[in-house]
Amino acid sequence: MSTLSQITLYDTTLRDGAQGEGIHFSLADKLRIAQRLDTFGMHYIEGGWPGSNEKDIEFFRGAKKIKFKNAKLAAFGSTRRPGTSVENDAQVALLLAAETPVVTLVCKTSTLHVKEILRTTLEENLGMIRDTVRYLVENGREVIFDGEHTFDGYKEDPAYTTACYQAADEAGASYLVLCDTNGGSLPSEIAKITGELLSKVKKAKLGIHTHDDCGLGVANALAGIEAGALQIQGTVNGYGERTGNCNLITSIANLQLKMNHRVLSDEGLTRLRDLSLFVDEVANQRPSGRAPFVGSAAFAHKGGIHVNAVNKLARSYEHIEPERVGNHQRVLVGELAGRANIMLKARTLGLKLEEKSPEALKVLKQIKHLENEGYEFEAADASFELLVRKALDQYKSHFDLLEYHVSIRKNGAKNEDTCEATIKLLINGEKVYTVAEGDGPVNALDAALRSALIRFYPVLANMKLIDYKVRIIDSKSGTAAKTRVFIESSDGDTSWATVGVSNDIIEASWLALRDSVDYLLTREQSLGKK
Repeated sequence: MSTLSQITLYDTTLRDGAQGEGIHFSLADKLRIAQRLDTFGMHYIEGGWPGSNEKDIEFFRGAKKIKFKNAKLAAFGSTRRPGTSVENDAQVALLLAAETPVVTLVCKTSTLHVKEILRTTLEENLGMIRDTVRYLVENGREVIFDGEHTFDGYKEDPAYTTACYQAADEAGASYLVLCDTNGGSLPSEIAKITGELLSKVKKAKLGIHTHDDCGLGVANALAGIEAGALQIQGTVNGYGERTGNCNLITSIANLQLKMNHRVLSDEGLTRLRDLSLFVDEVANQRPSGRAPFVGSAAFAHKGGIHVNAVNKLARSYEHIEPERVGNHQRVLVGELAGRANIMLKARTLGLKLEEKSPEALKVLKQIKHLENEGYEFEAADASFELLVRKALDQYKSHFDLLEYHVSIRKNGAKNEDTCEATIKLLINGEKVYTVAEGDGPVNALDAALRSALIRFYPVLANMKLIDYKVRIIDSKSGTAAKTRVFIESSDGDTSWATVGVSNDIIEASWLALRDSVDYLLTREQSLGKK
């Protein structure tokens, strides 16, 4: 087994990531994420800026109760203010009061920012760097120096930016981090400047901190590593200001699997997708299906030629084994599919369907026809399974629709809506008629359907509709456009999704709802239950 790389992972999700639009962490969220990052194997966790808000102060108080096994906790702050001694600077005092083993200092390294933003002299800024780094080191802290606007500053005045890093190096910083704060540099520029600054410092290691404004956050960070940086800073899922920070999830996978830098154990790497999903869940963000390595589509195959090849040799269209990052292969079915798609997809659902069988060809033709009508089966496995079962003669109808009616009554005086559905079914030769009300027409139809069926199929008592999505397929047709409805249902243990398409939204909803109930009853029948 190879030894771990010298490269360290520095996570700033809780501070830099929280500055992203729509990202809000409670105190409890921050503590949960910090613990998860530590368990995952992160080397450094930046908890926040104790001088900026009360929540971050409370976070560091709460973090003292956590026994970090893998990570060092860092408090983030800035150098002393111009004209103030470091001993009398209140913000520096709060950094010490946080009692973290590491303090990360943001410092100006651009002449533009020193003169126009700090409104101080270039020499005073160098003094602020020296004094603050030295003071914190003397007080037992490991200091990580984050040079703000490194690359822009270096392009303006390379001598002054170099002097800032030399000052921090001489004062005892452990890492000198080069920051592409505006995210406007190219990988070639990152590599060139990183290499030049590396040759000018004596003791400290270099780090790299990039933003994604040009879509190059990860590429720029990896360019910095290739040029000699030994720490990579970023956030889980690339959260951050504007378009975000360097995505640590993507960076970790590339470092370990593409660049041979073993920053985690093999077991730790298999938790990469789980970490990504966990942080999205805590942040109340929808996971990106197209996220490299960990997204649901990262190893999804739809084209018939691709699926045929993957069935023979997975690496023909997969650049790594999905399991190495905790992901898995998915086969999609649709208008571009071939019989191999149908066979492999059926196999994942526990159905035996031979690739070259007449049944596979029948299902494929039906899928292509239905997708041309507006159906989409990628997210509707239950509807797809019913199609396959019908082709294999493994399906038995549990009820027949005779008619349904849905009405909505509006009471303007009370500003209330009443939705009512009536349904007539033929169940085991018996005509059944029920009426139900609901919060909306689909809810009422769902209630009426299950009310009619539950006497015959008690298992439906546990079924609930948990999600309902509508999409207009052909907006050019105006009110006559086709509507696609996805319904997700659950019995408390598992969930499944179905799809329906029609020019009428109620009809589309009924088709998806019928499949949802039919799927549960068919599944229970196949398991020998009632």
